[in-house]
Amino acid sequence: MTNSIALALGLMLLAALGVDFFLYGSEHLVFIAKKLFDMTEWMAFWR
Repeated sequence: MTNSIALALGLMLLAALGVDFFLYGSEHLVFIAKKLFDMTEWMAFWR
């Protein structure tokens, strides 16, 4: 993955989180953060 692709993906992720925050509020971000934490624990299990 090149730096420009990583930067574009990061910007798209931040834009999607920003849109979600402004349209639906912060409770969705808490849910997404909890699921991300669960996913990292699951990935550590398979490592």
